[in-house]
Amino acid sequence: MTTLSPLAACAACYELRFTGLFNRGRGFAFPCDATGHVPLDEMSDSCRNNYFYARTVIGRELSAPVVALVGV
Repeated sequence: MTTLSPLAACAACYELRFTGLFNRGRGFAFPCDATGHVPLDEMSDSCRNNYFYARTVIGRELSAPVVALVGV
């Protein structure tokens, strides 16, 4: 039996998406749970830095994040 880590399990279900305010094609998406909690401890350093950057520029470069259901 194979068990998925929490990051792998939630990555198959939900993403926290930050969309560009000026260019809708630019943005960030991070795996999360149904309530939008991102597993920071399981992210790589660069992914975690991107997440903190995205949170910092909400309202200036990126929209407020939304939790989106992704393909299962």
